[in-house]
Amino acid sequence: MRVALVNPPWSFEHSTYFGCREPHLPLELGYAQALLERAGHEARIFDGHLVPATIAAQADEVAAYGPDLTVVATAPTYLFWRCTQPELRIPREVLLALDGRGGTTVAVGPHGSSTPGPTLRKLGCDIVVRGECEEIVAILAARPPLDSVPAIAFERDGATVVTGPAHASRFTDLPALHWPAEWLRRHAHHHHRYGTEGVGPGAEVEASRGCPYHCSFCAKIDFRDAYRKRDLPLLLEEVDGLIAQGVRYLYFVDEIFLPNRPLLEALQARAIEFGVQTRIDLWKPDMLDLLGAAGCVSIEAGVESLTFEGRAALDKMCRASTDELADRLIHARRSVPFVQANLIEANGGEAALVDAWREKLLAAGVWANDPVPLYPYPSTPDYRKLWGEPDDQAWERAHAHYLTQFDRFSDIQAERPAPLAELEAACA
Repeated sequence: MRVALVNPPWSFEHSTYFGCREPHLPLELGYAQALLERAGHEARIFDGHLVPATIAAQADEVAAYGPDLTVVATAPTYLFWRCTQPELRIPREVLLALDGRGGTTVAVGPHGSSTPGPTLRKLGCDIVVRGECEEIVAILAARPPLDSVPAIAFERDGATVVTGPAHASRFTDLPALHWPAEWLRRHAHHHHRYGTEGVGPGAEVEASRGCPYHCSFCAKIDFRDAYRKRDLPLLLEEVDGLIAQGVRYLYFVDEIFLPNRPLLEALQARAIEFGVQTRIDLWKPDMLDLLGAAGCVSIEAGVESLTFEGRAALDKMCRASTDELADRLIHARRSVPFVQANLIEANGGEAALVDAWREKLLAAGVWANDPVPLYPYPSTPDYRKLWGEPDDQAWERAHAHYLTQFDRFSDIQAERPAPLAELEAACA
């Protein structure tokens, strides 16, 4: 079978999108391509974001390839499945431009994972994959009866058929990814790198997937939930391949980059810098020192709230005090050039406490962001606390709540977000 794997030319005008808008490597499509080729299929990735193309031009290129199966991502790379744009405008426009020229059409991403029925109807595609997609796409390429394929949804006789819960890949033994040299030359972006000059191409990799914690605001219930650590030889094969191609900075897209001495010691022996997202309360001082010595130049640490009660309300399961969190962040800054503490908008009136704490950290060279208002994604515990299990109006409900709850938004949103119906006007 010939399979087209499509990362659309993303744009986010008037969106609530919280992720970085620069191009990143489409990791889920890379794994799918590797598994498809291992099974004897032909597969090609069409990335209209990293290699800029108009939607019409990308659709024509896909059609010229003559695929039997076309897979379209509904969010930009695994890195941003947890803070995806709510609207399906861009993938819908890709499918409209393709106009039946891509064979069977499959959507992969967080939207279909949590709300399969609305995703099918809005996109007008044939199948959606629920959860981590690479293994399921490889199954679909063998053309089995759809009822026998786990973790998908499709329409039959006007009704949505869901074959089972969202899929979690084994992940630990996924093959090392190898990217075209031209793509890496184009990848000048060093994700979440501040305060130091980035030299040479950047890239994204996964050392682990999932998280052992269940914070109320984290959108991962329907995908990337259980924590798994990638086999180190496979990960290092991928890292060494990237270094050989000139990559000088890696960003680990792990939900939570946990202390891992063998990995850090291996990175320490390689000429590479990297960034991570983690919980600072899980790191002891000696491991923070090793993290810096291994080449880490950027830490994004989730603190969220500055009171014990606030962190408990978010189900953080954080045993460290606020002062201890500050001490860990300041310790990390001694060997890591950029350290950020993420804060979210709290309902308990922490403004004065936040201002004083931010001043303390800034004096020690640690950045703490202006608290960001929470978006209750359908795959978060917060959504389920408010409204129960996601239904066909889950994204509309979450979006309307967000727009009415706050009068200011993320500092990366220069314009007021538009209502979801307006953003999705092109959807079926």
